[in-house]
Amino acid sequence: MNKVTAAITAVGKYVPDYILTNKELETMVETNDEWIESRTGIKERRILKDAGQGTSFLAIKSAENLIEKSNLDPKEIELVILCTATPDMQAASTGAYVATKIGAVNAFSFDLESACSSFLYGLSVAAGYIESGRYKKILLIGADKNSSMIDYTDRATCIIFGDGAGAVLVEPTTDGNGLQDEYMRSDGSGREFLNVAAGGSVLPATEETVKERLHFARQDGKTVFKNAVFNMADVCEKVLDRNGMKKKDIDWLVAHQANKRIVEATARRINLESSKVMLNIQNYGNTTSATLPLLLADYEKQLKKGDKLILAAFGGGFSWGSIYFKWCYNS
Repeated sequence: MNKVTAAITAVGKYVPDYILTNKELETMVETNDEWIESRTGIKERRILKDAGQGTSFLAIKSAENLIEKSNLDPKEIELVILCTATPDMQAASTGAYVATKIGAVNAFSFDLESACSSFLYGLSVAAGYIESGRYKKILLIGADKNSSMIDYTDRATCIIFGDGAGAVLVEPTTDGNGLQDEYMRSDGSGREFLNVAAGGSVLPATEETVKERLHFARQDGKTVFKNAVFNMADVCEKVLDRNGMKKKDIDWLVAHQANKRIVEATARRINLESSKVMLNIQNYGNTTSATLPLLLADYEKQLKKGDKLILAAFGGGFSWGSIYFKWCYNS
């Protein structure tokens, strides 16, 4: 009997209509279009503006896009994993709400949070469930309303982040494709360099935390950049070495879209030409948990069954990792 692996069999996406351009940011903070694009690769990002709509709205829309494209009956979904750093609220599961709203009435659900590595870790978790034989249809969603935690007077963060969501359907296969290998890591000493300080159990919300603007994301950009470049490239190299792969064997690098220079540095480390590197940061900015599924959705029509993908991410915490994945269908 052939080994069961976890296959991605459908993808979906959603980004809000409102486009926040570099030109508009010039009116908000001391910056300019050339400076932003040269240092990050970002030209614009999408922002969810409508009052009362949170990460669940983005997630639901991406799931509905997948369901419509694949003619999936949501009642067949057995598990919904929502990967996000910006849940709708504390205590109540955002994933449970999403599952109910899309009609996945036979599924259980949970949220998974590890900053920008959330979707990568979620794919690992989904693959474990699939390989065990316990579940056959898992909806994995990466979604973040980053604008909810961004201070638009802070140039270090407001130029980087956008809102969006991507979804994939994970099912079993025995054809040799799907998830082949993974290498995951974390280092908790890095959490001081990228976080939202207040609003959690360590520093609950008070009048003072609001006045001090501690409910917004802050980062030590140089430290985060240095660690992201080294660690994301390092895990990609390790996955390649463990599987006896060379650059000629790789069809696509699917790297977290935090900064174009980080993605390019990762590609150089594994000697990969730019034509094999997925990029959409210019259109969306850093959408945190949504970057990897948005890449898969945007490049879906270019992917062929059997293509060898190297997925990689780095996020606050610190958390990072890489997955070697063989694509499972032709569009």
